Amino acid sequence: MDEPIPVIRDVDRGTAKLMPDVDRPRAWLLTVDGSPQSYVDLDDPTHLEFEYARRLAHVLELTGAPGTPLDVLHLGGGALTLPRFVAAVRPGSRQEVIEADGGLLDLVAERLPLPAAAGIAVCRADARTALEAAPGASADVIVADVFGGSRVPAHLTSVEYARAAARALRPGGHYAANLADGAPFTFLRSQVATLQAAFAQVCLIAEPAVLRGRRFGNAVLVASDRELPIDGLARRTAADTFPARVEHGAALERFVRGAAPVRDVDAVPSPEPPGGAFSIG
Repeated sequence: MDEPIPVIRDVDRGTAKLMPDVDRPRAWLLTVDGSPQSYVDLDDPTHLEFEYARRLAHVLELTGAPGTPLDVLHLGGGALTLPRFVAAVRPGSRQEVIEADGGLLDLVAERLPLPAAAGIAVCRADARTALEAAPGASADVIVADVFGGSRVPAHLTSVEYARAAARALRPGGHYAANLADGAPFTFLRSQVATLQAAFAQVCLIAEPAVLRGRRFGNAVLVASDRELPIDGLARRTAADTFPARVEHGAALERFVRGAAPVRDVDAVPSPEPPGGAFSIG
């Protein structure tokens, strides 16, 4: 059998590259302009290479009764890693994926096709526009993993956006967002304050080295109108290959102290990562 070779293609928002994993026969890393976007193993959709994806998956696993179907809205598609995961571990789930880059969607559909009857609908649209058009109380989980290059777009960082997410969730549903920042955490602290303005409960998941300001890295924010599964998240994230901490309650209040919620009028993108923080090839 011929060895798989990298695929390089110009898409709407840059140059996408699919690189095969030499250790896993049908696994691929997707980058856009050198920034890692997704990792997919077509033979094992439950294999999540990126730690932030595992943390988002923990939220999905802890929503509702174990193994029962979920209604999930994914803002940001990439190579559809988490939709494939949900389809595998929660059969019968109904999922909608919103991705603005039509060229990227075409590449993924061609090279990394979804399994038949996966229950995943993919739509080319702006994430904020699609979220605001979603029916009220229609999703069990909203997963936000939207990056323009290596930055979260400004219009996905405001209180108005967060309230649209809260409106689209069912009671007890979870909003989970992948973000990135480094010390002094001006952006991340403002995002915690922003979600606190729209949701009753918020927690932050990140590696200790990131939280201590030693390096720039990913952080997952989780929010709900009901009590969050803090104990379950803490157990799962502590057992990951790269363990993380779950900050909530008084510790989270100390972290966010002094930060103000962000409104549409003063929203800005997430910070540019320092050189080499995420880039590959």
